[in-house]
Amino acid sequence: MSIEEVGEIKTRIITQDEFQLSFKQFLTEIERGAVFIYPTDTIYGIGCNALNHESVQKIRVLKGNSTTPFSIIAPSLAWIKEHLEMNAQADEWLQKLPGPYTLIFKKRKKDCVAEAVTGDLDSLGVRIPQHWIRKVVEMIGIPFVTTSVNKTGKEFMTNLDDVDPDILAGVSFMIDEGEKKAYPSTIVYLNKEELTVQERRSRSSRHDHKA
Repeated sequence: MSIEEVGEIKTRIITQDEFQLSFKQFLTEIERGAVFIYPTDTIYGIGCNALNHESVQKIRVLKGNSTTPFSIIAPSLAWIKEHLEMNAQADEWLQKLPGPYTLIFKKRKKDCVAEAVTGDLDSLGVRIPQHWIRKVVEMIGIPFVTTSVNKTGKEFMTNLDDVDPDILAGVSFMIDEGEKKAYPSTIVYLNKEELTVQERRSRSSRHDHKA
């Protein structure tokens, strides 16, 4: 483990192996509201326990008071089916998981995540990435917020050198996996009558990315 000094705040930079060696400790921190940076199958994400309103609000402040709805990494397909409304096209896309997709469904249960995740919207974006981080979410059994590591309107992070120092200073720890050379996940809108697929192949955007 290394310590990245940003101002007066020291942020722990850890590897996957170090995270797994102290797995119970980090899971306890996450359950209690830690905000942290982690790798996925696409880009780096900043996240927290998606049931913790204060932690989600902290991410919004770190990103520059973002108002864009956040997505989550779901603990399982069963969680998605229990909490979100399925339609005729849902099974086809759920079969593609785990994978680089963010599937947007209408909520079946309004309180399935903290209000700060989506505000007053009746829909929620969910991911199950093709990456070891999904096993962490599955084991803890609660959804994680997943949004790109950047100030709103700025480029997303691909390696440790890219991270905004204010964001790094505001997280409890970061799991460093080296450079990520992928793009943000493809968004699939299953909350509308007509299915829409949005692929994102640009590093820069005026809007927040779902990791």
